[in-house]
Amino acid sequence: MATNPMVGFHFSVVFELMPQLSLVDTRFQSVSGLKATMEMETYAEGGQNRFKHSFPVRSGYQDLVLKRGLTTDLSSLSMWCAQALENFVFHPANLVVSLLNENGNPVKAWYVSHAIPLSYECSDFNAEESKMVIETITLKYNFFKEIPIPSF
Repeated sequence: MATNPMVGFHFSVVFELMPQLSLVDTRFQSVSGLKATMEMETYAEGGQNRFKHSFPVRSGYQDLVLKRGLTTDLSSLSMWCAQALENFVFHPANLVVSLLNENGNPVKAWYVSHAIPLSYECSDFNAEESKMVIETITLKYNFFKEIPIPSF
């Protein structure tokens, strides 16, 4: 069975246990940061000078960056970020990032665990340009894992 590579322009982000007050809380312009790396420790052997041995220490995960157009809609996600960044009240959230097919059904999904807001940013305002204002939400999380999606 031959499969085609998936396109990355149709996706959704859903936060668990957070009220989705509007569709703006699930729709983003871009999502980046689903990246796992292995931290390595090197050891120089006493009698071997040509190379060093490398040993895996622990996994690490990049920050998750969510971007979307700024709207006037009431956003529970923005309020959650404000609670953390302004009041230092943190409520870690789990979320699911799903890659969708042409019918809007998930074909790949990733579970992101224990995310907290790290930063919130609005793009620049410039009277000389007619650009959309983009809000960028950066999250620190513990780990992500792929969720199996049954194929029909």
